[in-house]
Amino acid sequence: MFSLIYQGLVIILLLTFSFGPAFFSLINTGIKYGYKPGSLLAIGIVSSDFFLCIMICLLVHFGAENLLQDEKAKTFSAIIGGVILIVFGAFYFKKHVTKSETNIDIEYQAPHPFLMLLKGFLLNLFNPTVWFLWLGNVTAVSKSLDYSFIKMIIFFSIVLSAVLFVELTKVSIAGKIKVYLTDKLMTVINYITGTILIICGLYLIYKHYFA
Repeated sequence: MFSLIYQGLVIILLLTFSFGPAFFSLINTGIKYGYKPGSLLAIGIVSSDFFLCIMICLLVHFGAENLLQDEKAKTFSAIIGGVILIVFGAFYFKKHVTKSETNIDIEYQAPHPFLMLLKGFLLNLFNPTVWFLWLGNVTAVSKSLDYSFIKMIIFFSIVLSAVLFVELTKVSIAGKIKVYLTDKLMTVINYITGTILIICGLYLIYKHYFA
């Protein structure tokens, strides 16, 4: 029991405070658009985690987890994931209308709710690092739960509920500091977020294809 609690806490910390593409995109969205769009992005990210969790639980349950270790599969997923991260990162360099240009107090126009959910889902899904993180999580927990598929799904559902709560808290905090940001500072934050996503994408491609 204590082992499961410990493993659950470790997973929550890994998923919510790993400074990857999803983390920076989530903070940026919370600052730029506010709580609701940021919460939709967070739901998309956690939904992707749950999807990956189920898929890898099934692979472990049927003894096929070695499929994820195949070098060709690693290279293919890294290239696709890297390209997607680069594309997402490039969007953060798009010029936005500012208050000074319109002389009125404006709010940034948030994308459609479905697009925010989809962005969070895909941003997390096509990050190969997340796949191998979940492979490690599922492998470790499955030993404690005697490889019971149902027990693992229940356990990870509880863990991911806690993860979602932490993610929504981060979005809420990010949204509260929005009022203190100038257009210039917001542009800098966008450029930093975009640069991080592009670097992550290039690193994935280089590591699995050129290295």
